[in-house]
Amino acid sequence: HLSCCSMENLYLLMGRELEELEEVPAGNILGIRGLEESVLKSATLSDSPVCPPFTPLNFEATPIVRVAIEPKHPSEMPKLVRGMRLLNQADPCAEVLIQETGEHVLVTAGEVHLQRCLDDLRDRFAKIEISVSKPIIPFRETVIRPPKVDMVNEDLGRQQKVAVIHQVKEEASQARLSDTLRLGPDGLVTLTTPNRQALVSVRAGPLPPEVTGLLESSSELIRTLELMNMSLREGRPMDVNPGTLEDIVKLKDQLTSLFQGRKWRNAVERIWAFGPRRSGPNILLNNIKEYSRPSVWQCLDPAGAEAAVLRDLDNSIISGFQLATLSGPMCEEPLMGVCFSIERWDMLSSANPVAPPEQRDLMEEYSNTLEVSQSTSEEMTSGSNKAEQRFDSASADCYGPVSGQLIAATKEACRHAFQAQPQRLMAAMYTCDIMATAEVLGRVYGVLGKREGRVLLEEMKEGTDMFLIKAVLPIAESFGFADEIRKRTSGLASPQLVFSHWEVINSDPYWVPTTEEEYLHFGEKADSENQALKYMNAVRRRKGLYVEEKIVEHAEKQRTLSKNK
Repeated sequence: HLSCCSMENLYLLMGRELEELEEVPAGNILGIRGLEESVLKSATLSDSPVCPPFTPLNFEATPIVRVAIEPKHPSEMPKLVRGMRLLNQADPCAEVLIQETGEHVLVTAGEVHLQRCLDDLRDRFAKIEISVSKPIIPFRETVIRPPKVDMVNEDLGRQQKVAVIHQVKEEASQARLSDTLRLGPDGLVTLTTPNRQALVSVRAGPLPPEVTGLLESSSELIRTLELMNMSLREGRPMDVNPGTLEDIVKLKDQLTSLFQGRKWRNAVERIWAFGPRRSGPNILLNNIKEYSRPSVWQCLDPAGAEAAVLRDLDNSIISGFQLATLSGPMCEEPLMGVCFSIERWDMLSSANPVAPPEQRDLMEEYSNTLEVSQSTSEEMTSGSNKAEQRFDSASADCYGPVSGQLIAATKEACRHAFQAQPQRLMAAMYTCDIMATAEVLGRVYGVLGKREGRVLLEEMKEGTDMFLIKAVLPIAESFGFADEIRKRTSGLASPQLVFSHWEVINSDPYWVPTTEEEYLHFGEKADSENQALKYMNAVRRRKGLYVEEKIVEHAEKQRTLSKNK
């Protein structure tokens, strides 16, 4: 991006004051007026358009905590928008965006950074009263390999005990979608469109952790790869920097080396798409034997890509996959580290689509009505025939276009294939560095254990009585962590929190106790130690989704029952 602008004034930063100058000598930090319309976060200033730009600023802290903001008085919305735009320019680590729901969202690096940004927005930039939602903590949904031990570390053997709740959900799905949904014993889900014209079979599985990390760190390259493929299909090849092409080839080679084993043989060449948003850490594989579709690497070999032909409605499969990975079935959070394999895709005969029983009954009733009306007059007969033809054409399209039905079928098939595997939540984790003395070391460990933290390293600084503790802490448990640890240690320990990675929560949110040992260990409800269930219900409650919980278990045993008589 290149834009022209004129500098109005130059200022030399003198402590808290600005000194206006005609020119600033080299080696000083200066301020420039007149760039607010051209520079957002960082830019390279030059009097020559051929100057190569500097690399953008790289921050160790990643924005991860977000809140929704709105003015207390709706008439002040323009002031809030302008204030958030100024905050976005002033703070290089803050992000401002508008969600699909229309909410104005502020994304910050942590609790302290969030409070600082809100204070600046109230007092300096917008200068209005604002309402702030509770912090929105992101989660991810994934699947894992079937575990070999249960929640009390007992060997499962051959039984899939983690699928107890999934079996119940599958039976409910079979009862509701028995005409269109079929679930195989190996997790293969087959779903037919409502008009019985298309059939899709999908199987889900976990990606290797190394592949997931590589895809997450290479999202920009994958996005460029997708743009190149779109330009190639449209017949206008895209000019790309040779260095970018080398990076894409290197990414392909790295994926090839990471996909080890017979299960992943030729998996890189069979990649259909990445998701969500065509650049995420999930993969769609083409395992259809009779469909040799070009892979996502076709732009690296334009000659071979021209000979390949895409099937009709190919983009509908990709769109359904993108929708499925954008919001998972657990709590409508994006998926991460999941591989969906399309095993079968058949376009059935569309000459005589089979209507469901209720549709057939309606058509028969309507045809009987037309037969009665035909006996009235010849004009009525011709009119009824036209009406019958219109009804037949409407009944054939009552489910909408085939492309839309295939998108919905692919999405539902991916979601059911996901639920057929052991599901897990992934939590965003902070790396926590703490400096503490030996006297308060036990209290630090107590606070970390209370907030689901895990100590990775503890070492003593040579020549001092200070200990350096390195731990990981879920972001969902980090609010108020700094204040609590200072109170418990009388100010002798201070934490430093930086976003690190995504981590799978070991507990199954759908697990229920079934054996006597599990009832003794976890109780009848088994909700006291299930961290994943607590997080999942909190997200579902925030989004207005159904939460399976009992508000009152024994209504007849309330303390106020006798008083109200």
